[in-house]
Amino acid sequence: MLAFSGLVAGSFPLGSMASQHVDPAALTALRLLLAAVAVGSIALMRTGMSAAQFRAPWRYLLLGGLFGAYFVLMFEGLKTTRPVSSAAMFTLVPLMSAGFGWLLLRQITTARIALALSIGAAGALWVVFDGDPQALLAFEIGPGEKIYFFGCVAHAIYTPLVPRLNRGEPTLVFTFGTLLAGALVVGAWALPEILSTQWLTLPAIVWITLVYVAIIASAVTGVLLQFASMRLPAAKVMAYTYLTPSWVILWQAALGRGLPPAIIFGGVALTVVALLLLLKE
Repeated sequence: MLAFSGLVAGSFPLGSMASQHVDPAALTALRLLLAAVAVGSIALMRTGMSAAQFRAPWRYLLLGGLFGAYFVLMFEGLKTTRPVSSAAMFTLVPLMSAGFGWLLLRQITTARIALALSIGAAGALWVVFDGDPQALLAFEIGPGEKIYFFGCVAHAIYTPLVPRLNRGEPTLVFTFGTLLAGALVVGAWALPEILSTQWLTLPAIVWITLVYVAIIASAVTGVLLQFASMRLPAAKVMAYTYLTPSWVILWQAALGRGLPPAIIFGGVALTVVALLLLLKE
């Protein structure tokens, strides 16, 4: 999950740069298909696949639809919001995952975990509202944050659903089924945009982003997330997302896009405190 948080963070600055040039759903359908091919190839070489592992295909369609919806809404939101703000919004996922974890798996959230989730949520709000109490009281959230919030809800439902719907399939096979189903669901939705996009004329940043998000931020992180989801409670799995704003700041600096205002770092510090509380045994 530590690797997950660092790798997924790269999607925010790269997605922000690419989202101005291509339809989010079309990009997501292609990324999920490429990720499915990559994971499927590894699964065939390592464990093999059988028809029995794809029984009850509705499970894959449900998980793939949620996974795809998250990425579509993320790219759509990044058109009008800052990468760091989106990453902060992503840190609300553990709080929602804890709620869905109780509903779907009856996973109990202890007082310490509830405190950590609350601190993390406070840190996220700090970043989203630029540390301005007046902006928080007015609760004026930008359109990009509103769109991405619903994507985060989809991600929060996805996490506890993985162990709920897995019937003993290996992680690689289950991830492949999820990615392929996601590509089919999003592809059917975005077919007009896929056909109308002039793919060969798109700028290089779109292709760089596509390769990164398909191989690293979809295939690799999909495997990491499912591996962790089978072994940890939903709230602890998503606890590492509290590091995402910190990773995004580093990504932004590495890409030459500067650093956020100093006031933002107070919220980032709260998210790190939340992470440490959640990881304590």
